Amino acid sequence: MLHIWDTGTSLIGRQPMAERFDEYVDQFTLGGGPFGITMNLRKSSATPPSAGTQPPAEDIGTIRMSLEHFKTMAFLMKRHTDRLEREMGVSIPLPVQLMNVLKIAPEDWDSFWKRVD
Repeated sequence: MLHIWDTGTSLIGRQPMAERFDEYVDQFTLGGGPFGITMNLRKSSATPPSAGTQPPAEDIGTIRMSLEHFKTMAFLMKRHTDRLEREMGVSIPLPVQLMNVLKIAPEDWDSFWKRVD
């Protein structure tokens, strides 16, 4: 893969490269097809929502990548999380309410995070 870091332009159409960003995100959506993945990142508003309404969120950015890169990132993030939990002697929990919203069965969650040491 070829990267151009010093010219401020991309290879395709010589469009200006986007500014780098450093943001906290607490929401994301994934979409994709046979040629790649799109991940949209969002951040919840600091203003509490009205009762019964969705909390407002700010769009932070979109990241696009190949399926191979996405799968490699997922593997490396899992391995890193396993190492952190082992080194810190903790298991990072996920609230049951969140698992329900995301439609993640507890047995699927436990199977995914089962460590093979």
